[in-house]
Amino acid sequence: MAPSMNDQPNELVLTESRTMRAQTADRVDVLDKVKALTLLPDGLHATNEMVASFYEVPVSTLDSLAAANRDELAENGRCVLKGAELKEFATPLGGVANLGVSSKARSLAIYSRRAVLNVGQLLTESDVARRVRTYLLDVEEIATPEQKATAIEKAAEAEAQLRAIEVLSRIDGNTSYARSLSRHIAARMLGEEPELDPADITITCDEYLDGRIAASDMASARTRMGKTVAALYRARYGQDPQKIDRPIHGVHRKVAVYTHRDLDLFDTAWAEVSRHYDVQDRFELGGAA
Repeated sequence: MAPSMNDQPNELVLTESRTMRAQTADRVDVLDKVKALTLLPDGLHATNEMVASFYEVPVSTLDSLAAANRDELAENGRCVLKGAELKEFATPLGGVANLGVSSKARSLAIYSRRAVLNVGQLLTESDVARRVRTYLLDVEEIATPEQKATAIEKAAEAEAQLRAIEVLSRIDGNTSYARSLSRHIAARMLGEEPELDPADITITCDEYLDGRIAASDMASARTRMGKTVAALYRARYGQDPQKIDRPIHGVHRKVAVYTHRDLDLFDTAWAEVSRHYDVQDRFELGGAA
């Protein structure tokens, strides 16, 4: 149940005190308690139009607020992308036209969830923003100092992880894997169980080969599969697959990781690799198909 605005008549303290805003800046979970926030395909950012829609104000109102509080909003994750930087950001997401703006747009303002919350701390012409501030103050009032410190620490850690994943997806281009990770972290930030798209479940060559090949042949088959699948992936995307640390024989090694969106590449590679092994006998011995 949403808190009554009458219970918290001093919600404007947030618009007046930057120190108070800083104390509640990590409570991005409040946004989802008030209203659903639409994000870009990366699951991390919102545009001017999305933020204005969330707070039910004209874009011009948001532009004026951003101009008056440029530094604070920038510290909390608002930035304006232009030229090559905009193209680099938009390309993994399907291009500028897929971001809800004109394909001829020469710049794009994007907001992290923290920056969206910061707008709600500052915006006085919005009932939605007032509800956000009321929630923030209710949370601030009932939390113990230890709870506040823990929440801030966890939120800061999660924010750093999300930013790292954003950089990873922009540099590496493996956006489905990066989006899967970001959804997991964002859900944990909100205290929720993440909903995973089956197509975003990760898979490695070891996992694909498990049950298909005898343990004595695994090292050889893994090498063949790894090279073949990676070559198919490069042919499809023009870049190498993402690598993560996975334990191999008790030692963490860099292993190429894919998602089930590219399971067809494994099937194609397996059709070639399986010719080198007595696969049928292994299935008869109880291997998984």
